Amino acid sequence: MLEIQKQYVVDMAQKSSEWGLCKHKAGNSSVRDKQTGYVLVTPTTIDKKLLTVRDIVVMDLDANVIEADSGLRPTSECLMHLEIYKAREDVFAISHTHSIFATSFAVLARPIPAVVYECAILNLKDGVIPVAPYGRPGTTELSHSVIEPIKRADAILMEKHGAIAVDKDPYEAVLKAAYIEEMAEIYYHALLINDGKDPGGFPPEELQSWAYPSQIKFKH
Repeated sequence: MLEIQKQYVVDMAQKSSEWGLCKHKAGNSSVRDKQTGYVLVTPTTIDKKLLTVRDIVVMDLDANVIEADSGLRPTSECLMHLEIYKAREDVFAISHTHSIFATSFAVLARPIPAVVYECAILNLKDGVIPVAPYGRPGTTELSHSVIEPIKRADAILMEKHGAIAVDKDPYEAVLKAAYIEEMAEIYYHALLINDGKDPGGFPPEELQSWAYPSQIKFKH
């Protein structure tokens, strides 16, 4: 069932691995089907490069496994995915990654300010990539810890863990995860150059003010 959506999840997982956002068996990806409401998620303990459509697990929002063709269990962090979908009706794809720079700031529980304007695509209502408080992986504490931050941004850090990016589109969710890592790396280098002094970032109202140039005209 839902073979196209399963392929989306495989593509997300493999793209995050290809881009260096996850290594080996780390991280997880999911898609929510708009028609059925089912969530399609990567299985636990499998190398993303070996992932196939048959390995993707189908669940409902109550954590019932609907289909698992390969006999694999869903990622142990599936509860986190389910709670995000419940909290954000506009979200249909989630990319959870363990990229190096982003995770370094997550270890410090340090939010990343919007240091460059590209952060505007991350829907940062408070002008920062926020940090969800620590929760042990696979627990309800973890799944609940991400809810308030994910209501304030499409990109968040997880204390001592990694990062999460959300979107309505599978590719865009992974792209946002890549932007988190890029912003984290830029922020890291800015701190180094500036002797550890925080460079600050754009205020939320500036990030929300962007519009495509009205001066550009198209001939009909």
